[in-house]
Formats: sequence, C-alpha cells, structure tokens
Amino acid sequence: MAVFVSNLMANSEAWLSLTDLGRIYGISAIHCGKTLKQQGWRDQHGRPTPNALQVGAAVSTGNQNDFGTALWNAKVCKALLEKTGYQPIRKSIQIKQWVQLLEALEEGSPSINTTAEQMAEELPRELVVDVNNQLAARGCSFRIKNNKKVYNYSA
Repeated sequence: MAVFVSNLMANSEAWLSLTDLGRIYGISAIHCGKTLKQQGWRDQHGRPTPNALQVGAAVSTGNQNDFGTALWNAKVCKALLEKTGYQPIRKSIQIKQWVQLLEALEEGSPSINTTAEQMAEELPRELVVDVNNQLAARGCSFRIKNNKKVYNYSA
C-alpha cells in the first residue's frame, strides 16, 4: 500500500486535506466533506469510497479503520466541486479577507482567544507579500514574519 500511495502521489499535482481543499472554495472541511459524500466520494465514516479511489480523487494514507487519513486530488476534485456550483475564491478577495481578519485580531477583543500571529500561521504562503503590503497601506503595524505552511492552490 505505501509504495502504491507514494507512486500515485508522485504522479499528481496536489494532494490536499479536506481543510485545504475547502479553503480553495471558501468552504469548511465539514462542508467540503459533505459535498464529496453527496457526490458518492465519501462513505458514512468519512473515508473515500471505492469509486473515489478508482477515479483517482483520493488516496487513503492509513489503514481502513483510521479516520481523517485521506488526501484528495485537487485537480480531480476541482472538476466535481465546480460541476456542483462551487467556484474558487479570487486571490484579491482572499487578500482582502485576510487583511480584515488580521487587522481585527491585532486590535484585539476580550471575546477572541486567538492572536493575529496564531491566525497568520494558516495564511497560504503565496498571499504573505500581498497581505503584508495591504496591511501597510492601511496603516496596520502587524506583519507576517514567518509563514511555514505551504498550500498549493494551483489546481
């Protein structure tokens, strides 16, 4: 199984978690998973169906009893999600949303338990420069200093 997964993954452009796949379309991992289930690609336990595995939409990276161990092919899932009406969020909208969120977190609120620094860890790497430029243009002192996570939205 491990050799099969490695070979299959090496031949694909991008394998994503449900969180990262949903992020492309501005939906949660839960919503993305429900959509894949409605289309017959996830079973009642959240695992890829045999059909999803057969068409190359998913790979299981653990044993059959593990939950949350599937990775989803961005290119194959893109076709299904867009067929059902989802559209990728434009980069300019993503930048605007991140800037507004980080500004609000930097200002702070007693009812919010996360910091701008913590939330910035989730920012896709390809948006860092643009978000920092917009924060500066708006007079916000917060800047993203170190973003180690990489998300591939090029599918």
